[in-house]
Amino acid sequence: QVQLVESGGGLVQAGGSLRLSCTASGLTLSTYVMGWFRQAPGKEREFVATIPWSDGHVGIADSVKGRFTISRNNAKNTVYLQMNSLKPEDTAVYYCASRLRSSGSYNYWGQGTQVTVSS
Repeated sequence: QVQLVESGGGLVQAGGSLRLSCTASGLTLSTYVMGWFRQAPGKEREFVATIPWSDGHVGIADSVKGRFTISRNNAKNTVYLQMNSLKPEDTAVYYCASRLRSSGSYNYWGQGTQVTVSS
């Protein structure tokens, strides 16, 4: 049974930082790619960042490039999203997701963690 558990969300002032964590279980890590997505109220879910458990392409959305960094700790089965220089428009529910390397679709999702950035 695949489980993705996010943590680390909260309320922060503009310009501040947060680090989100996503711990995965039930996956054969080397065959999966992890991603972070977010959904703001009234908006569609959008891609934020992606990283494979093994070597491969690391991707960051243009909207957060230079401010957000995705990383992983294979020993802890955990993926991180370091968010710096946060803006009010970064306010959203952030979701961790996983997909097989051979698939284009993310098929496992975490429960989401709220990030609120005040101005």
